[in-house]
Amino acid sequence: MNAFKQFHQLMIDGSRAHARWELEMSTNIMASRKRQVILLLLLIPILLGGIAIAAGDGSGLPNVIGGKSAYMPSHYTSVIFFASVFVGVCAGLITGCIGAGGGFIIAPALMSAGVKGILAVGTDLFHIFAKAIMGSVLHKKLGNISVPLAVTFLIGAIAGSTLGGMLNRYLYDLNPVLSDLFITSVYVFILGFLSFYAVIDYIKSGKPSASSTKGARSEDIPPMGARLQSINLPPMIKFDEGVTRGGRKISAIFLVLSGFIVGMAASIMGVGGGFLTFPIFVYGLGVSSMTTVGTDIFQIVFTAGYSAISQYAIYGFVFYTLAMGMLIGSLVGVQIGSLVTKVVPGIMIRGFFALAVTAGFINRFFALPEKLQSLNYISISKQTGALLNTVGNALFFIVIGAFTLWVFFVFFRNLKSLRSEGHVHEYAE
Repeated sequence: MNAFKQFHQLMIDGSRAHARWELEMSTNIMASRKRQVILLLLLIPILLGGIAIAAGDGSGLPNVIGGKSAYMPSHYTSVIFFASVFVGVCAGLITGCIGAGGGFIIAPALMSAGVKGILAVGTDLFHIFAKAIMGSVLHKKLGNISVPLAVTFLIGAIAGSTLGGMLNRYLYDLNPVLSDLFITSVYVFILGFLSFYAVIDYIKSGKPSASSTKGARSEDIPPMGARLQSINLPPMIKFDEGVTRGGRKISAIFLVLSGFIVGMAASIMGVGGGFLTFPIFVYGLGVSSMTTVGTDIFQIVFTAGYSAISQYAIYGFVFYTLAMGMLIGSLVGVQIGSLVTKVVPGIMIRGFFALAVTAGFINRFFALPEKLQSLNYISISKQTGALLNTVGNALFFIVIGAFTLWVFFVFFRNLKSLRSEGHVHEYAE
């Protein structure tokens, strides 16, 4: 049981680290007029292409920019586009307000809106890559990046991303329903695990003992990291010279294996891998938090970019119109969500995190019977499978929609006090 609790804590810490990355990227974009203009210039042709697809049959568009033959049987509709904006806003609000978990709802939400699983994954990866490219200010973080560490890690990440993308495409070629079933099953496992412990954490958060902090210093090497660093298995990679005298060393083999895990998870789930990099680096490899932050930003750009382009985009599994819709929505959502945390009690934020991941779990869990029935793995009627899927979708969007309305209500109700404290202006300048 302790192992499960530790795994849950790693997932939560990683999700929070990725949320901090999301907030930093969106803030960098929103605070720069130049980046906003670039975003607008990118948005116009992509939206025009989406309108062309909606107006015609899409046959005149190359597969690599979203012709229907590339991602059939998902089709462009105005409903799906506005759903992508809504999904982006909701994910951004969850990320900004809760500080974790927003990225986990994007692919399930797109699949609920009628987008094929492989297309949802590829589109989510492209959206993360676009945000990383536009929002990263690498020159500010270069002092925190260990280049040998990052490059060695990326060798494994690229290999893992390649395998994950090949697996998704192989299953899709066999049967699109099988592909959806695989992606859905992965999300059921991850979200189910997070949901279980998030609910327990919320219940315990009302007790005084649950709010205790462990007080461990961030630069202490965790036991697993110390054990791995003690293994002399050449070639050895040196890092953290600026943190501790003489730096630290770890075998390149462990870095490559860690990168492989992150890259494969990113390519299969479409989450960029950022939620795994932080716990693996800090707890598993014993890398300092300062070096981890800089290296994580560096790896997300390359891992998400490589996965999105080489494993999905060139095969036609990126829906660019939806990616831009999600990007726009998430930029707004993250900023508003982060401001709302200044006027909302922490226990309520924990409650909403538990609610959000539980809604995502129920949504994907209720989608399983229809897919299993389509593949003749279980014996239920089509009507029953469709009904369960509809119920799961309805519950998901009701919960996420109610959360979104509540956050906007709290934001506008407290807008005057937020302005008086200078919080709103720091993003508007």
